[in-house]
Amino acid sequence: MNLVQRVEHWGDTHHPQWLDIVRILLGVFLCYKGIDFLMNMGTMLALITNRMSFGSFSSMLMSNYIAFAHILGGILLIMGVLTRFACLLQIPILIGAIFFVNNDLYRPFSAVLLPVVTLLLLILFLIVGNGKFQMLSFKEKG
Repeated sequence: MNLVQRVEHWGDTHHPQWLDIVRILLGVFLCYKGIDFLMNMGTMLALITNRMSFGSFSSMLMSNYIAFAHILGGILLIMGVLTRFACLLQIPILIGAIFFVNNDLYRPFSAVLLPVVTLLLLILFLIVGNGKFQMLSFKEKG
């Protein structure tokens, strides 16, 4: 067994039930943020353009990727389908949110706590997977 298969096997055998509720809540939160980004696309475009030196097409492409990856990843996490893939879609976005968007890391009440917690949860679900409460298990029983 290679390393990826061993991590996947360990994640499948050591997955508590309450972690499924956390996964679903994380998916709901990511869907909410994706819809919020779509509703405030102008603000997000201005933030991306001011923080990074991209062209207008690249900024528009990046902002649309962020919004739709949050929505798609959130739906996949809620359903418990392709959980590791959904986490891989989200992790680069959150790393960018931590290091590029939140540059006030050393202030006492920085807004960096929420992206850090979300990133840690995504890394956790990248390792442990989707768990027993998932859409595919309902298909097998039905």
